[in-house]
Amino acid sequence: MTPDSTLDATGLQCPMPLLKTKLALRDLSPGEVLQVTATDSGSLVDIPRYLEKSPHTLLSQSDADADRYIFLISCGV
Repeated sequence: MTPDSTLDATGLQCPMPLLKTKLALRDLSPGEVLQVTATDSGSLVDIPRYLEKSPHTLLSQSDADADRYIFLISCGV
């Protein structure tokens, strides 16, 4: 799947990957997909937990390698 927008949050520490994800989702239209790349292990908990309580949908979460995590998020309302 090709994302409509990407966010590189590598090197950022908690809570910045989550905050930047929230801001990036505000710029998208419903149905568009955001790809977030992060290195902070807290993102593995923070981003999915936020998405559970939001109108957005976590499409996938994977490890790009041992230190990078990739999230594909579909923008909700």
